[in-house]
Amino acid sequence: MQKQLVVVTGGSGFIAIHIIRQLLQQGYAVRTTVRSLAKAPVIKEMLTNGGITDLSALEIVVADLAHDEHWSEAMAGATYAIDVASPTPKLNFKNKAEMIRPAVDGVRRVLTASRDAGVKRVVLTSAYGAIFAGHKNRTTPYTEADWSDLNWKAIHPYQESKTRAELAAWDFINHEGRGLELTTVNPVAVMGPVLSAKYSHSNIQIQQFLEGQVKAVPNVDSGYVDVRDVASLHLLAMTAPQANGERFLATTGETLSMLDVANVLRQAFPAFASQLPTKTIPNAAVKLAAKARPELRMVASLVGTYAETSNHKAQTLLDWHPRPAAESIIATAQSMIDLGIVTKP
Repeated sequence: MQKQLVVVTGGSGFIAIHIIRQLLQQGYAVRTTVRSLAKAPVIKEMLTNGGITDLSALEIVVADLAHDEHWSEAMAGATYAIDVASPTPKLNFKNKAEMIRPAVDGVRRVLTASRDAGVKRVVLTSAYGAIFAGHKNRTTPYTEADWSDLNWKAIHPYQESKTRAELAAWDFINHEGRGLELTTVNPVAVMGPVLSAKYSHSNIQIQQFLEGQVKAVPNVDSGYVDVRDVASLHLLAMTAPQANGERFLATTGETLSMLDVANVLRQAFPAFASQLPTKTIPNAAVKLAAKARPELRMVASLVGTYAETSNHKAQTLLDWHPRPAAESIIATAQSMIDLGIVTKP
């Protein structure tokens, strides 16, 4: 019997590689797209490090979200597509269109090619950034019913790009989808094991903490979720009939400050205790610094803001039960130590 084919975009990314790993473990054939085949060796290395011994069901092809070429071939024969690839936050951008246009255009390319190839359902990796931005005086946990306010003057271009890309996806399905199904997954901050020393930037915060690069942290609260649970939620969203047309917030439902994260690491890795931050930077100081340093603007927009989230929908509709945030944070650090990304002081 032929294996069902799933196309995963952006195969070298942190979330994508864990999705590919779980798909292969569950017996799917996987075709993943990259901008350059130079990424193929690191994809194979990460999967091998993740315990995949047989890569015969994996195909790696070139398709760039910024260009129309190759997408129809990439989607040919696929039953499902999981669109994970997206422009990552640029810290120094000339204008917000640099981030927004590629995100929107990329989603439309994937959906168009999926529809034309007869794909059953696309799962889009959206973000918590498409949910929480611009809600003042919030007192109840964010849910899938919430959307970021695009009229909010202080919205960061990254959050705007994720919001506009997801809105564009739903608009496409409603007006041009011709029966193509769509589900979105909106993760909060993603932690969990990195699978290669060459590709660990997804959890740079943990690395910087362990290496003693951060003496004090901004007062930013966040939800956290393990990449392995984010991957499993994508697979549930891909196949469950009841997931069609739905958004799912990928969160444990816990909210931690950056100091809480440092304290989890301090307890789990006492050898690193002296490296870890113990102080919080006043909110006003962060906002003042961001005026001169554009790379701090996203953090400055988050200091002191409410960040409670609910995973009730994913738990009840898809029977999804993520591991605790602390376990994910510890797994991130342990993988970095095991791979030699971080060395003991």
